[in-house]
Amino acid sequence: MAALLRIAAIVCVLLLPEAALAQNELAKLAADFWAWRAETQPFSGDDIPRIERPPQSVPNWSATAIAERRKTLARFDAAWRALDPKAGSVPEHVDYRLIGSALARVHWELDVERSWLRNPRFYVDQTLGSVFDALTQPPPFSPERCRTIVSRMRRIPQTLQEGKENLTKGGQMTQPFAALAIEALKDVRTSVNAAVEGLAPLLPRSDASDLKSASQPALQSLEEYREWLSSVLASLPIKTAVGRDAYLFFLRNVALLPFSPEELLAMGRQEWERALSFETYEHNRNRSSPELALFANAEDQIAHEKQDESAVRQFLKQQEILSVPEWLGHYRNLPLPPYLAALAIGVTDDLTGPSRLKENAVSYIRPPSRKLGYFALSTARDPRPILVHEGVPGHYFQLALSWAHEDPIRRHFYDSGANEGIGFYAEEMMLQAGYFDDSPRTREIIYNFMRLRALRVEVDIKLALGSFTVAQAADYLEKTVPMDRSTALQEAADFASWPGQAISYQIGKIQILRMLARARRQQGDGFSLRRFHDFVWKNGNVPLALQQWEMLRDSSDVPTLVP
Repeated sequence: MAALLRIAAIVCVLLLPEAALAQNELAKLAADFWAWRAETQPFSGDDIPRIERPPQSVPNWSATAIAERRKTLARFDAAWRALDPKAGSVPEHVDYRLIGSALARVHWELDVERSWLRNPRFYVDQTLGSVFDALTQPPPFSPERCRTIVSRMRRIPQTLQEGKENLTKGGQMTQPFAALAIEALKDVRTSVNAAVEGLAPLLPRSDASDLKSASQPALQSLEEYREWLSSVLASLPIKTAVGRDAYLFFLRNVALLPFSPEELLAMGRQEWERALSFETYEHNRNRSSPELALFANAEDQIAHEKQDESAVRQFLKQQEILSVPEWLGHYRNLPLPPYLAALAIGVTDDLTGPSRLKENAVSYIRPPSRKLGYFALSTARDPRPILVHEGVPGHYFQLALSWAHEDPIRRHFYDSGANEGIGFYAEEMMLQAGYFDDSPRTREIIYNFMRLRALRVEVDIKLALGSFTVAQAADYLEKTVPMDRSTALQEAADFASWPGQAISYQIGKIQILRMLARARRQQGDGFSLRRFHDFVWKNGNVPLALQQWEMLRDSSDVPTLVP
């Protein structure tokens, strides 16, 4: 009987259409790629690319590891190109191009943008950033997570040695990036010791002891790395720009955007003028309204955020804007723990992950104060502008829906502009839907956020093409948003380090608006805003040009690949 079943199964496979076989091959390719990517993806200070990795995974940027990485990427790319991109249904075409985008991103990282060869700050993320990444999930600390934290701390000296070799042999290290790394490590001994001390009461005694022992050689190597950078700083070139050809590769192959840099600049400028005008109207309208007061303390802010998160879910349902599944967890504020405050090498939140869909997301906050940075100060007055971007219906909500997608190819994030586009779109969409009608001054915050996101397009492109230095970009953001100097410097440093990331907010939002307008025109009276949003959110890891192709059978915005 078993033999007959095996024969029947073989016959069924042979009778499958060629397109279905190709889709099975693509699914296998995608599964293998995502598993490999979880082991090799660079660590980042951003929260969206924060992925689930194998237990005790550590960074490896040795020459041997990079050579092996290139070979593996070449095999994946060859397997992808061997599939027929014209076979199958539109959703299958979308899956095919999505994997192509993910492969192009790895090529971008290794051989086009090349932070590992030219950016000393990159190795701060691969060392301290890798430890910070393992700390963002709230306690308790499982034995497995404790081992991961200790393993990553122990790996720091070796990773920095690999970094020095790569930066020296590559001959492409640049002065602004070196200066940013030096600044990031300015008080590293105090920061790391404080983090280790803050973690000690939360870890088993043996793990706390191991972490403390591992931290001392790590600290020595970090300080030596800082001093080495200081010794060569004056001799380094100033250029950080990747250049137009490289940027076009990113736009076409990775982000799957059909626009030129000049078109993006014009779009960003028009949106900045629109945002500034709307903010001006709102400010004039509210000229007699009191300014928003700070919360009395962190506990008060946390309580308000919890109420707001519940209210926004009800608003989404009542206004038929977006479906809210019962299984979805919550987005909560918690006090920033001392060990995270000490290290602070990335975004201080935890958006959960594919294996943690039953857990709540967390955004850690500092006590309300007028000295807080740009975004934290806004939440100290009203949590909702950040709530709708980062939590519900923004990043956490969207990522959880996408991680539960029935198509496994679409579950894993790979730095798509769709995610930030959805988060930014959610802000103005909720504004126009009336969610902020009760707070005139909060509406002003939303419009000021809009100004920043529009300016990010200009800053991103000018940094990538060489029209801005990092210092000029920081000055521009500080004066034009306006925003505090510390946040402006951090933003400029991030945008220079990750070309193409800062355009994703504004350009992604524009793509959603284009798709909504086309859907409304195409579907007429049958158009449903909730159905439209449910599709976009569920497929939120998929580039928006591909979403439009699948939803509307309109591939006009899907670009031709750049060699």
